[in-house]
Amino acid sequence: MSNDNIAIRVQNVSKDFGQERVLKSVTRNFESGKIHGIVGNNGSGKTVLIKCICGFLLPTEGKVLVNGKCVGRDVDFPPDLGLIIETPGFLPQMSGARNLEILASLNRKIGLKEIAATIRRVGLDPLMKKPVGKYSLGMRQRLGIAQAIMENPALLVLDEPLNGLDKHGVLEMRILIKNLRNEGKTILLASHNQSDIDELCDTVCEMDASVLTVIREE
Repeated sequence: MSNDNIAIRVQNVSKDFGQERVLKSVTRNFESGKIHGIVGNNGSGKTVLIKCICGFLLPTEGKVLVNGKCVGRDVDFPPDLGLIIETPGFLPQMSGARNLEILASLNRKIGLKEIAATIRRVGLDPLMKKPVGKYSLGMRQRLGIAQAIMENPALLVLDEPLNGLDKHGVLEMRILIKNLRNEGKTILLASHNQSDIDELCDTVCEMDASVLTVIREE
């Protein structure tokens, strides 16, 4: 089990909601230092799988290991993980920087300097006073990416991270995601946009009718 090159192991994971089985015996290893794409329509089970990996949902059967630790048994929430799932929730009356400061105070890993540098890295201004409630969808998405990467986690789980971005923003964030991989991070990227998947991903799996199928290996 201690193959150091595997960041995430999904082993025979099934998930039921009442009578409905939304994941069916999903098994997949995700190697470290790569961008792994997961494609699938709404309702395919893609986000449920991601939530099982992050510890937000526990599998009905099977297990998920992140860096050798069993999620829900050894750890509730995988350490060293940054994520963006669905629409990021921020305090609308506060600035982007203040929102990130409040989140950073939970773990106390980083200070104001790192927060400002991360905000700049995603193409926003750390000194901007505008409250998040007045942000455009694209600005909010950039802030969500900043929140995911600000503590420099080894593993990133990005569910539709380029939603709401204009063409220029998509190009900028694609470069950022590639740079994060080049820094040695493991990235799980869920998207319904085929060109994002083609452009960014080293491996691709498809989630369809609760079953995960490998589409492309390196």
